[in-house]
Amino acid sequence: MPELRQTALELLAITNPATKVNRVKQLFVQYQQEHIDLDTSSVLNADGLSLPGRPQKPELVPPLTVPKRKMDTVEGRLSLLHSLAHIEFNAMNLALDAIWRFADMPEQYYEDWLRVAKEEAHHFSLIENHLQSVGVAYGNFPAHNSLWEMVERTSDAVIARMALVPRTMEARGLDAVPAIRDRFKQIKDHEVVEILETILRDEVGHVLIGNRWFNFLCAKENVSPIKTYKELARAYCAPTLRGPFNLEARKQAGFTSEELSLLGT
Repeated sequence: MPELRQTALELLAITNPATKVNRVKQLFVQYQQEHIDLDTSSVLNADGLSLPGRPQKPELVPPLTVPKRKMDTVEGRLSLLHSLAHIEFNAMNLALDAIWRFADMPEQYYEDWLRVAKEEAHHFSLIENHLQSVGVAYGNFPAHNSLWEMVERTSDAVIARMALVPRTMEARGLDAVPAIRDRFKQIKDHEVVEILETILRDEVGHVLIGNRWFNFLCAKENVSPIKTYKELARAYCAPTLRGPFNLEARKQAGFTSEELSLLGT
């Protein structure tokens, strides 16, 4: 019988987005049907694999060189949606990476990240299908790689990964998506609004998963979550958080009142 973490590694290496999305969705169903084993203790090896598997396009460029996306033009709106598709593709990859890379976590940890991978795959499909309906495809615009760079920097420690990817990089989406959604509401693009509302709802759950496992690991090591987060953010060169912040969504995603009071400091 196939094993979940090894299969997640194999799926992470797939370069074709459509194939990867379909395989992730299949893996979720197969695991739910108990057709996939889970070995939490094995230390897996990715030697010889190019991770993450990605198509030749989009071209990856430094964040500051990505063209500005102006909402008052059709191309600007499509470029913005393309950037969101790129984020969702990377988010699917980071969930797969969280499954295969880190051994000796509770079974629920792997099940949580499998659900995240499936939901991120769905988000990518929603945006990609919309783009294709207007003659655009994933890869038509340049993109940056900041999210995956943080995944790579935190590959040595699961506590750093939980602190700085879902709770930092992905949580920024909780702040940004409502404003983007409201701009599409203004132009009455109801299909995109619905897609963004789905993404925002699910992303609250994804950040909550990051918070759950970060706090689990802090409790296991008997350390302060707030102090540990600050130390990890400094050690791994996490970006400084800047508002405005979606405090209600962050509260729903498991941030404490004390953490919310310290945002931006």
